[in-house]
This record gives sequence, structure tokens and C-alpha cells, in this order.
Amino acid sequence: MSVKFVNSKAVISEIPDGATIALEGFLGSDVPEEILENLHQTYLETGHPRDLTVYHASGIGDGKNRGTNNLAEPGMIKRIVGGHWALAPKLEPLVEENKIEAYCFPQGVLSQIFRDSAAHKPLHITRVGLGTFIDPDLQGGKLNTAAKEDLVSKMIIKGKAYLAYEVPRPNVALLRGSYADEDGNITFEDEPLTLESTAIAMAAHNNGGKVIVSVKRIVKRGSMAPKDIRIPGLLVDCVCETNDETMTQQSTATNYNPDFVKASVIKAAGAINVPLDVKKVIARRAAMFLQPEDRVVNYGIGKYPETVSLVLKEENAANHIITTVEPGTFGGVPLGGGDFGCAISPQSTIDQPYMFDFYDGGGIDITFLGLAELDQHGNINVSKFGPKIAGVGGFVNITQNTKTTVYTGTFTAGGFCATVADGQLKITQEGKKDKLVQDVEQITFSGHVAYENGQNVYYVTERAVFKLVADGIELIEIAPGVDLYRDVLNHMAFKPLISDDLKYMDKRIFEPAKMGSVVNEATQSVAVTN
Repeated sequence: MSVKFVNSKAVISEIPDGATIALEGFLGSDVPEEILENLHQTYLETGHPRDLTVYHASGIGDGKNRGTNNLAEPGMIKRIVGGHWALAPKLEPLVEENKIEAYCFPQGVLSQIFRDSAAHKPLHITRVGLGTFIDPDLQGGKLNTAAKEDLVSKMIIKGKAYLAYEVPRPNVALLRGSYADEDGNITFEDEPLTLESTAIAMAAHNNGGKVIVSVKRIVKRGSMAPKDIRIPGLLVDCVCETNDETMTQQSTATNYNPDFVKASVIKAAGAINVPLDVKKVIARRAAMFLQPEDRVVNYGIGKYPETVSLVLKEENAANHIITTVEPGTFGGVPLGGGDFGCAISPQSTIDQPYMFDFYDGGGIDITFLGLAELDQHGNINVSKFGPKIAGVGGFVNITQNTKTTVYTGTFTAGGFCATVADGQLKITQEGKKDKLVQDVEQITFSGHVAYENGQNVYYVTERAVFKLVADGIELIEIAPGVDLYRDVLNHMAFKPLISDDLKYMDKRIFEPAKMGSVVNEATQSVAVTN
């Protein structure tokens, strides 16, 4: 076998100037961190390798220094095509100053595109991204003016519009597994995810490139079970055994937890008692959209979607559902924060491209996501706010293909405070920023496309609930204790449609006792006068 065993400092010489790199990782999971840090240090010392093009499907980093933050040096990177950017704030100035060509494409598209690259397909064709800023009729996924090349186009197939993404030809793959044997075979038994590692390795190998894998340990030839090998040694050129255990963390927040990789964990469920506050009000109302026939549920990252999960458990209404998280886990207890993407005792873990096949085909029944900015057309922006680039992650794939999507968040932002007492919502301090705007800064979710697709879409805040309709959004409920004009309409940059049957939100939402059911029972009508 021709595989080399070298340290992660020496392996940088295998990466030429101008290389196209396919990089693996999800937050801190499966990230070849030691290689990235040595890549950064070598560039500072020698000025090489430079002018790199990097493709990565997921957000990679800790929001500070790790992951793709290692690439934030002028001249080091020519172009980055990423699915999520918020974890690499050091890249933001380079994007803003047009020192790199920056693109943002859906996480699912980028995870699947490496399979196309391995098979030498010229285009990845999908409807994911239509009507969003990724659509070439809008921005084509470009994040700055330095990004001049069109990497996505539109085509019509049997009367339907599709997006065609150009498939990259990586000549370097940077990956991380758990163990390598003497033939370069790679296993992932200690990693919480497998992501698109196999596809990336095949893409780089089949395009004449180098496959470089960081592992915890090297073991003897023949000691691995064949079905445990996720990257065959035939595809691997270089293996780097790490010197530092912190470079093999299972996630940004966790060094090693066996519960992430085993389904046999049995723990007594602790009592769940979610405090009655604004988060719980939003989560309770959102949870009421769950229908008895909904079985597959997705929760986005953030305090409001995560609180929906807690409320459903508190109400004993989650026993029939199976949760999914986009990097590949089914079942178990999905985690948030620096452990997002991992799950305690997952039922199963599959490769990320297959999870997005499932999502794109409508496999999710209902999803609960965050609400950052909403406009008159029902469009949502969660991806860009001035110079701050968040990116899309799996948001576009999920929101364009899920039967029911529920957005959750406060009505205003920036200092907003409210209390819940006596069965009512009492606003004690209004937020400085109104989140319901005339037009969002960047369209991450297209209300028009969702309505055409026949999706059910709701927008839940602590004081008002809206529904996506043909002409935009319709106000269908307000909270008891708020004034329609003073607290709702006066904090919107547009006037929404108002339901002829406008109601108060269910009073049980604002009471300390458990609701007893997530079925939306009859509510009291609001008398609206013009």
C-alpha cells in the first residue's frame, strides 16, 4: 500500500498552492483540527500554501479560533464555498473587504455535491435554494463583490424550475476519523458523526488528488471489522496520528462521551419543569401545531426550538416522535450549544448526504426553527445581518421540503422583556429592534415558493401568531394582555392581513399548570375594530 504515515506538520507539504480542498467537519465534530492549525502556522512561517479554494458543507469552528478560523489570513484563501459561516468570525473581515471570494450554498447541497464530484458529474441539480438568495435570479449565493463567477444557474426540466450547482473537483481532502490500520483503512467508532467523509475521500481520489486523514491512533493490519471501515485504505494517501487529545474532541463542548456513539445507554428520565417565561410561551404555542400523525420532527439550533422539545417532553407528548438532526442522527436526545449535531443514545447515525436525501424528499413531518427577521411576503432571513454572516446550514433544505414549518422567536429584539402572570403577557420593556420588516435583508426562506409548494408555515412569537397565505402573512392570534395596535401593529413595518376570526392565544399557555394537551382547543375570539 502507498499510504504515508506522517505527522500533521509535515503533511502540509502535500498541499500545493492553488489547491481545491474539500474540508470535513460539523462545529467541532470530525474536524481535522490539528492539520488546520498546522496549515495556519505553516502559512504564517512560509507564505504557503496560498490561493486555496475550500469547500465545506457545515459550519466548522467554535466561534473563536478553531476550525475555519485557521484559514483567515490574507492571501491564504482565494475562495470559500461554505454552508455555514457563523462559527468563523475571523473570516468576516476578509469577506467584507473583498479579500476572498465568498459563497454560501445549502448544507445539504454541499454534502451531496461531493458524491457528484466522485462520479464526475458536471452539475448537481435540485430545487433546493429556489427563491432564496442562492437563486441566480437574486444573488446566486454570492456574499461579496469579489465572488464574480456564477457557480449556480437555473434550468427548466419538464416545466419546472431547478437550480444547477457546479460540481467542484477537489484535489485535496482533509478528514478526521478515529483509527487507521497499517493499510490506511479508517474507522469512525469514536466519532459522533460520519458526515460526508466517504464521499469527500472518493471525490479527491477520483479527481487525482490527495486524501489526508487525521486519526487518534494507528492499529495493526487486519484488526478492523470490514463493515466498520468507512474510508477504504485504497483512497487514503496520508494518515496523521494526532499528538494532542484536544484535537480529537467529539464536539466543540465535549472531549469524549460514550453516550454519543452508543444506543445502549439507559438513564432515568429526570423531572422536566420548564419555567413559565417568554420562551415557554412561544414554545407552548409552537408545540400546539404538532399533529397526532406527525412522527418525524426536526429542531433547529437555538433556545426557542430547543424549548419546544422540552415542552413536548414536559407534556408527555413526545413519546411517539422520532427526532432527526441534519448531520445524520435519528432518535435519542438531540443536543444544543457546542454539542449541536450530536445526540445522547441515538437510534441510528447515517452519512449526512443520505440524511439530506431524506429531508429533500419530504421525510420530515414538522420542524421548529428560529425567527430572526420576517417580512410582508413571509420571507425569513437568518443568514446575513450587515457585516455579520451566519450562512444557511441545513435551513434551506429543511424549510423548503418539510410539510409544516414553525418559526419561533420574540416579536422584537434588543432589550425586550416581558412577564407572564395572571394568565396574561405583560410587556415590561420593548425591544429596540422590530423584527417584522418591509423586506428582509437576505431571503433565506421564500414565502412565495413555500406557498406554491403547498407547505404549512406558521410564525410564532410571544404576542402574535401569523400564518403564511397567498398574499403574505395573516395575523391569526394575539396574546391576552397585549393591545393589537400598540403592541403588535405599531411594531411592524407593514400592515399584515388580519384574520376575520382573530383569536386570543390559548389561555393555558400563560398559566403555570401543565397544559394537559398540545391539541389547540377552542379559543376566545378577539373583537377587532377598525
